[in-house]
Amino acid sequence: MPHIDLPPLPGLVGLLAARPDVAAPLTELAETLLRGPSPLTPAQRETIAAHVSRGNGCEFCARTHGAVAGELDDGAERGLEPLLAIAEKVRVDGRSVTDEDVARARAAGADDAAIHDTVLIAAAFSMFNRYVDGLATTVPSDPAHYGRHGRALAENGYRPR
Repeated sequence: MPHIDLPPLPGLVGLLAARPDVAAPLTELAETLLRGPSPLTPAQRETIAAHVSRGNGCEFCARTHGAVAGELDDGAERGLEPLLAIAEKVRVDGRSVTDEDVARARAAGADDAAIHDTVLIAAAFSMFNRYVDGLATTVPSDPAHYGRHGRALAENGYRPR
């Protein structure tokens, strides 16, 4: 049961419906981070978002972005491990990212923009996760929900249509 009165919609969807003034900048942020220009593919960025969300225990975001990543799967997730290691450190405490972490990512082919985008996605999704879970939003238990939602986001992105 959510901590505040929200529309009967799951996760972030309910929060954004309750606060349209907040919805516009947050959906634009998600669109920019996950679909805007980047050396990382949308599938890689969704994988980072899902990884961070799983680490934060945010079931709604982890399952949603995992489903989107699955829909967008382009095989580019291979070799993402050094960036996921950076994302994990940012999730816990951004100051724990080391020069060695960055060097490993560079050795695996990541450029400055990919490292930047990884850190920003990890930081932003930690915020999104805390927003969703901090207000105890509704979390669907039906896996089909995440499949449908993931397909819609993969096809349409994050801007409302």
